Amino acid sequence: MVERPDIRALVPRASAARLSRRAFLSGLVVIGGTSVLAACAKSTGFAPSALPDGRVEGKLNVYSWGDYDDPSNIRSFQKSGTSVQFDSFGSNEELIAKLGATRGTSGYDIIVPTGSYIPMMAKNGLLEPLDHRYLKNMGNIDPLYLDQSWDPGNKYTVCKDWGTTGFVYDTRAIKRDLLTWGDFLDAATTEASKNVALLEDPWEVACTFFAANGIDPNTTKKADLEAANEYLVNTLAPHVKAFNSVAVTSGIPEETFTLMQAFNGDVRQGLLATDKPDAWKFVYPTPTANLWMDNWAIARGAQNMDAAYQFIDYILKPEVSFREVDYIGYSTGIKDLAAMAKKHDFSYPELVFPDAEVIQRLTPAEVNSSAGELVAILNRMMAKAGS
Repeated sequence: MVERPDIRALVPRASAARLSRRAFLSGLVVIGGTSVLAACAKSTGFAPSALPDGRVEGKLNVYSWGDYDDPSNIRSFQKSGTSVQFDSFGSNEELIAKLGATRGTSGYDIIVPTGSYIPMMAKNGLLEPLDHRYLKNMGNIDPLYLDQSWDPGNKYTVCKDWGTTGFVYDTRAIKRDLLTWGDFLDAATTEASKNVALLEDPWEVACTFFAANGIDPNTTKKADLEAANEYLVNTLAPHVKAFNSVAVTSGIPEETFTLMQAFNGDVRQGLLATDKPDAWKFVYPTPTANLWMDNWAIARGAQNMDAAYQFIDYILKPEVSFREVDYIGYSTGIKDLAAMAKKHDFSYPELVFPDAEVIQRLTPAEVNSSAGELVAILNRMMAKAGS
């Protein structure tokens, strides 16, 4: 029987036990499927946004992922005279449904959507175009994280933070070097059989097969999807012990698994929590993997525009951004953060700041017509896992 642990993990911070934001994204995608497309399609007739006039409002309403911002930064910003109210959502689908249903009257000023959802949100009028004149600190962002395919010219968004996907394995059980997604799949069906954890994310799981076979991870071709279904359901699934997007944070210290697909920042959490970090090896696999990015955006109908711009610009300051990295465990895309990390007691910086060569070969996930079938494939895998 496949294990489906509760989506909880103790994050190795002295302040609190925290739940990975990526866990929310992954688990709920399986449930949400393509319903987000329908929510967007209904979004017409919006209330207008206020215009910035240089007078910063005394309040700001932010709709973001839970526990996804450093509280010390929020307290510092509020000293400027603007109080900040945070509400949280659990998936991009939930965010889009809220904005679509309220048509500019949600009351939110700043929102934090994932990059792959930006095109549909922009097309359906959910986002306010950004006026870069009010974002003086955009120049602090590394060009690698600007002008993404899903938002050319950063018309609607700027990077909040980003990460990628790879895998980590126990070198005491797997003696050879694993470098590629092909290696991952081979080990999953041999040395690591019955001790494998996969992310609870349709796109991410399918990417293991597509990347290993030289197929575009965003393919919509029927033949590619059929081949993925055949391999993932009938060959890989019986070797899988768990689908859990936070398995790695506890799986490393508790040694629950031998091989785990995982988000880079979450692997760092797991290594910080174990007394045997040298037993584990993390891989940024070739030829590609997901480059996901969460983004600051201004909601259509926002009423506190000056405060929204001031807040985003504040977060883009290097010293403020570094505190965000330390708190959430993922890079914010600001220049020279890796150098700042070297000056501080920052463990495993390579798991937050991969080399440029790694970044350049990543593939941003797309929400396209294959989404429904990828969800179906993952559900079939879950039904057959461990059999």
